[in-house]
Amino acid sequence: MPMHATRSPSPGPGGPDDDPAAGPEPLVPFRQFLLKIHSRCDLACDYCYMYEAADQSWRGRPRRMELETVRRTAALIAAHAREHRPAEVRIVLHGGEPLLVGARHLEELLGVLTGALEGVTVPRFVLQTNGVRLGREPALLEVLDRYGVRVGVSLDGTAADHDRHRRRPDGGGSHAATVRALDLLAAGPHRHLYAGVLCVVDLAADPVGTYEALLAHTPPRLDLLLPHATWAAPPPGLPRRTTPPDRPPEAPYGPTPYGDWLCAVFDRWYGAPRRETGIRLFEEIMVLLLGGTARSEAVGLTPVDLVVVETDGAIEQADSLKVSYPGAPETGLDVFRNSFAEAALHPAFRARQRGTAGLGPVCRVCPRARVCGGGLYAHRYRPGEEPTFSAPSVYCQDLALLVDHIAERVRRDVAGLLGTRGRPEEAAR
Repeated sequence: MPMHATRSPSPGPGGPDDDPAAGPEPLVPFRQFLLKIHSRCDLACDYCYMYEAADQSWRGRPRRMELETVRRTAALIAAHAREHRPAEVRIVLHGGEPLLVGARHLEELLGVLTGALEGVTVPRFVLQTNGVRLGREPALLEVLDRYGVRVGVSLDGTAADHDRHRRRPDGGGSHAATVRALDLLAAGPHRHLYAGVLCVVDLAADPVGTYEALLAHTPPRLDLLLPHATWAAPPPGLPRRTTPPDRPPEAPYGPTPYGDWLCAVFDRWYGAPRRETGIRLFEEIMVLLLGGTARSEAVGLTPVDLVVVETDGAIEQADSLKVSYPGAPETGLDVFRNSFAEAALHPAFRARQRGTAGLGPVCRVCPRARVCGGGLYAHRYRPGEEPTFSAPSVYCQDLALLVDHIAERVRRDVAGLLGTRGRPEEAAR
């Protein structure tokens, strides 16, 4: 299941991340640790980057992260936190399907992590799940509640749209089981654990209908994700373009099916008479347009501070890179021989912490670069391109349309507010 990391604030404009001649970039310590606690899944989603894309390294990994690996990882997180003294760290439990570890193993690994970080920093636990097991095994929710683990659930809109892609290995749909999990989170004593819903954009689904189907489960936040794709393996609905654009996009754009889909959802969400939920992608773009800093790796130029630990203890980059080529996330490091300090100095991580200087030539001169950030790193992959991820995003035109569309709506509303300054009764209309 795709998932985007959040990011810590950048060093700020005018620093080494903006000027490649300004000297070495400052070290960005890790504040997010994504642990692949189970490497298999009980669904067979047709768009899954983990099992269906170029990298098939999951086949050679142990099914679950054993406690010895958890203890070593916890000790390294604690050592890294002692050195850099963050007030808190974010620990994401991921897979595969993380709940396949079962309630007992989940309790043990959360206990190990919590104990190792006691008195060092505050762990904020998040778990991303397809929800299938949550309704079947009540003890899982009890464990999650004891450790305050916030839960994000993957749901792709209506039952028909969800079951078209998110199927069981026997071909049956998973929507009903996922909805049972959402019902457990959305109401009652576990509402405080409900982090939100993650949905992958599907051009075959009605955008507004998808949003309203997700909204029916009262999520505190939505993540709308573009399907992981590259110039070598373009997403459904986009023509196979072997050559990325050689200049920044200009209107009229096209084709922009993903941008059109997202703009339709934005207009429905933004135009609602009250705030119904948060949508991370739209909120991040609006913050960036207004001069703020994003906390999502999908947009903006904030240095990425997330590291992945696989079930066997391998230290890797964001696993969205698995969509590009075999071995793309690998660093050659692991928790038994290396530290997170060593990982933070690895060129693969440093390459994603250079801001504008880390973009390719087309993106560096694009007026939207500070907002779109070149798009998700994995989506820039083009075979034969040097550096490997220096091409614009395979969604370049779609992102340009979306950023410009949101900018126009925000600009119009800000102008309206400024035009009614001093007349609050007009501004409120």
